[in-house]
Amino acid sequence: MPILGRTPIAGRRHLRKELLSRPYAQELIASRIPARVAYTALDGTPRVVPVNYHWNGSAVVMCSAPKSAKVAALRANPRVAITIDSEPMPPRMLLLRGSASVEIVDGVPDVFLKAARRRTPDEYWDAWVGGLPALYSQMAVITVTPDWVKLIDFENNAPKAEEDLAREAAPEQMSWVTPIVRRQAQQ
Repeated sequence: MPILGRTPIAGRRHLRKELLSRPYAQELIASRIPARVAYTALDGTPRVVPVNYHWNGSAVVMCSAPKSAKVAALRANPRVAITIDSEPMPPRMLLLRGSASVEIVDGVPDVFLKAARRRTPDEYWDAWVGGLPALYSQMAVITVTPDWVKLIDFENNAPKAEEDLAREAAPEQMSWVTPIVRRQAQQ
């Protein structure tokens, strides 16, 4: 299956939807793992921040303080890259790219609570939620609809660089290579 970046424009939306509906993509989206969002700061340097997020079925939604550096940077340059990845071997990675839209809303939006609920332990929840109105009279709701998606699981697909290395390696050097990389290297 071609990666999204090389797919004809007419097929991109369908391929994004198909990739995002795969079981391990859904598993990553529903996990307690924070998303890591990469963006360009106002000074032109790269930033990566872990964030709580909510997947609404078609977009990654996260919230922030309206005066945060991230909000100012996304208003100036809305392009972002997002990754949600697993720790166990073989690693699984959901990679997304898109443009962020920022909306300032009054109070604490429900989407912020949905995003935080997955990662906040029950014993802290009530006290934490009770303190939010004192912190946030407004919040920025950041929505990223992916326009590029890639899944890597090292079982069904692997990064091209690893496939290329495996093709160049002698068979006895490939014991560490996962089955998909080994199969693709032999093609």
